[in-house]
Amino acid sequence: MLFGKVMKFAASIVEKAKLRKGMLVGIALLFFFQLYFVRELLAAELLFGLGFAVLLALGGLAYLVGSLGERGLDFAEVGVRAIGRGFSSLEEISRKPFRHPRSESAQ
Repeated sequence: MLFGKVMKFAASIVEKAKLRKGMLVGIALLFFFQLYFVRELLAAELLFGLGFAVLLALGGLAYLVGSLGERGLDFAEVGVRAIGRGFSSLEEISRKPFRHPRSESAQ
């Protein structure tokens, strides 16, 4: 019963559609273009989002490299100071005589 009513309703729409075929074609084109433009806008938004994500990743990478470079310079400074202390202690050792003046071999 319900199927029969739906079929009658669909048949009446088709009869009216024949009379207003131009209007239905126009509505269908409008609907199609709306779907097309929405899809295009979504695609453009996804591309812009992807572009901004790439820029964010490059900026983060540049920040990471800069921060690692600064920390590397700090570590290098500590190492250079340690090497400098080692050379200064070596210089002090080289100034001292190996034998005391009163040792047997020195006399």
